Amino acid sequence: MTLNKLEREVLTDSMLKIQSVQASLNEIDTTKVIDLDEVRSCLRTASKTFRAALRSGPSIKKHIKR
Repeated sequence: MTLNKLEREVLTDSMLKIQSVQASLNEIDTTKVIDLDEVRSCLRTASKTFRAALRSGPSIKKHIKR
């Protein structure tokens, strides 16, 4: 199924937020937060899923006037 422009934007925005959270969690000691490794795994899975969805449909290219 092809994603529309809004759906692509929402997924892209969500991926960027996930990346931000992943980077923030790198600063936390895993022994101090219960199931932090599981949280990181979930975030990786979500990111992979969103990337796959964005790759599955045709990309929307911006036209640049030269």
